[in-house]
Amino acid sequence: MALIQLIMQGGSLPAEKAGAMKLTLLDLTIKGGWVMIPIILLSFVAAYIFIERYYVIKGASKEDLNFMNRIKDYIHDSKIEAAMALCRSTDSPSARMVEKGISRLGRPLQDISTAIENVGKLEISKLEKGFPTLATITGAEPMLGFLGTVIGMVQSFYAMSQAGNNIEVSILSDGIYTALITTVAGLIVGIIGYFAYNTLVVRVERVVFNLEATLTEFMDILNEPIKTGR
Repeated sequence: MALIQLIMQGGSLPAEKAGAMKLTLLDLTIKGGWVMIPIILLSFVAAYIFIERYYVIKGASKEDLNFMNRIKDYIHDSKIEAAMALCRSTDSPSARMVEKGISRLGRPLQDISTAIENVGKLEISKLEKGFPTLATITGAEPMLGFLGTVIGMVQSFYAMSQAGNNIEVSILSDGIYTALITTVAGLIVGIIGYFAYNTLVVRVERVVFNLEATLTEFMDILNEPIKTGR
């Protein structure tokens, strides 16, 4: 009952005192305690991974629409070296896949297809570098925030127990809002990280689709009969 009475009394704070209780973002960060340090550090790591991967994947998504047509013409004209040179001069996952396929010409089509698929898997693996770390941070941030809240609540109730009969509502209220700061921070970073991670996943899936289309088109080129003039 004493605790409830304290909380009820806290709701009738003077307007002047309530107006003076304005905290900046820096104040909230400091109030959050040491748990805010890993939360902030991990948020910077997540931001770096997202920005770096975003531009890498964006670069891999760019395709020369005329690339496969030129490869087709070179292969049909038996200009294998020219086709290889074009692949080497084109910096894209698709070009590296096609280059591997051209280097396997003369072998069974299944072997060529397998070699191209292996290169494609390697390219996708390169694009997904850092994804596990970003996913881990996204999941760990809310838990870190909750840990900070639990620690803060323990400290708050410990302070109340030490105060004995001299308990003031400020002891409880300060402890609660301080403890909740880490949960809010962890949830904010976790939610933003979740959307960032899925944004990268969607963009990688588009690259995968392009690589699959390139593989299909290249194998179709090899299966086409060569037209000879009469």
